[in-house]
Amino acid sequence: MDILIDYPAWGRGLAGGVMIGVSALLLMASQGKIAGISGVVGGLLPAGQADQRGWRLRFLLGLLGGALLVQWMTGQPVTTAIPAPLGLMVLAGLVVGVGTRMGSGCTSGHGVCGLGRRSPRSLVAVMVFMGVAVATVFVMRHVVGA
Repeated sequence: MDILIDYPAWGRGLAGGVMIGVSALLLMASQGKIAGISGVVGGLLPAGQADQRGWRLRFLLGLLGGALLVQWMTGQPVTTAIPAPLGLMVLAGLVVGVGTRMGSGCTSGHGVCGLGRRSPRSLVAVMVFMGVAVATVFVMRHVVGA
């Protein structure tokens, strides 16, 4: 399965984006649900509705299974190296979680599904989190020097 490895990075990114879009469409068509990961995971927590857990678990298992499928097909481990201390990653995760709750959704929910549905609220949310991302990268690279 060298065909997956031989593609340039933009080609693999494009293929991944298409698969995310298709999976969001399938979830919308089959369940009438928006594929926002924060909402999917949040619905699995104890406060979530018990009758909604089945499709949420299947969706998350599909995400993990996709990575394992690529690893099996290519023979290469699916890894992501994040050169940051653990404490900083935990803090960043908490900030993202707070932002997700404040924005009533995450990048996938607003960015993929919301923009696809031409939601003004999602357009504002995407502009806010993209602006914050640009500012964060600027501060980390040019102020902090990381």
